[in-house]
Amino acid sequence: MKILLVEDDKTIAAGLEYSLQQDHYETILCSNAESAVNVLDQKLEDIDLCIFDLSLPDGSGYDLCKIVKQSSDKPVIFLTAFDDEVNVVMGLDMGADDYITKPFRVRELLSRIKSVLRRYNKQAQSNNLIEIKDIRINTLEGKVYKHGEEVIVTALEYRLLLIFANNLGQILTRNQLLERIWDVAGDFVNDNTLTVYIKRLREKLEDDPQNPIIIRTVRGMGYKAGD
Repeated sequence: MKILLVEDDKTIAAGLEYSLQQDHYETILCSNAESAVNVLDQKLEDIDLCIFDLSLPDGSGYDLCKIVKQSSDKPVIFLTAFDDEVNVVMGLDMGADDYITKPFRVRELLSRIKSVLRRYNKQAQSNNLIEIKDIRINTLEGKVYKHGEEVIVTALEYRLLLIFANNLGQILTRNQLLERIWDVAGDFVNDNTLTVYIKRLREKLEDDPQNPIIIRTVRGMGYKAGD
């Protein structure tokens, strides 16, 4: 877990960096806005969380937060010596996830960091879940669940289900489905093969495969998942 720490007070910065490393975080330390911008330009993808001092010798933590939030959804915590509502609200309105007022206890900051990261991890996990009726697809794990129990599907069955899941409520023609699964299968998938795979998916996912409600046939047009 990598944290970008931007703090111009060398004593505070050294203490924070030591404490973060003791808590098994990897740190990148910057003492001014210019060096922080360079890091954000080159390494933002690798950073998991940012801690910005609001008052810097050549800029503001607000500016750095704006750079982060414009190109990513990385969490940001502000360090501020200003214990007034205007500064706090301004920072939160810009997308900051939390703030802590100096002087503070290191354990309190570590607790805030863990809380923000937990919130982001839960959000990321929910973003990786797709639900169709009683079926849940975890795209992070590449697994499918029915009523909470894992359903074993083949790679092509999984890809076909994902196509439906990513197009909920839309009618997909057989040609559209064939074009999308052909590339994944690596070989020719004909119309009969598609029929077989839809039948297999229904047998694995539907409570009553003869009367499907998850992958429905739209007569004369194709198939549709979802309402």
